[in-house]
Amino acid sequence: MTDYSDEEQRILSYLRENAARGERYFRAKNIAQAIGLSSKQVGVRLPHLAEKSDEVDIEKWGRARSTTWKVTIS
Repeated sequence: MTDYSDEEQRILSYLRENAARGERYFRAKNIAQAIGLSSKQVGVRLPHLAEKSDEVDIEKWGRARSTTWKVTIS
């Protein structure tokens, strides 16, 4: 089993809950506001979580003003 930091656990929990409700696209700044982290803290961790998480699939989706992440539950 993969060990996650407190911040990673908070991000994964947020993504699982919201993806289960049908949301699929997220921005780091919106996640950060919801869980009390900075958008930089979230943005740095999302690519790492994409590699090591088996619970959710996190894919870098698009980049306009900020990167959008597509999330699906595995």
